Amino acid sequence: MNNMSLMEALEGKEYIIQQIATEDEELNSFLFSLGCYVGEPITVVSHLKGGCVVSIKDGRYNIDSQLAEAIRI
Repeated sequence: MNNMSLMEALEGKEYIIQQIATEDEELNSFLFSLGCYVGEPITVVSHLKGGCVVSIKDGRYNIDSQLAEAIRI
């Protein structure tokens, strides 16, 4: 697999999270609370200016581009 970020993902396609590339523990625990962690399926619902909307488990979240770049699929 060619480890890419969520910003490069196709809308509506399900991906598996391969890595969360951040050293920020607070951010890591926030993502974990959303159900966003390695091995979890994630779908980009739509790309927005400055970020994207993702679907994780039963929730939809708007994440900024910096965070989307840190989530590798």
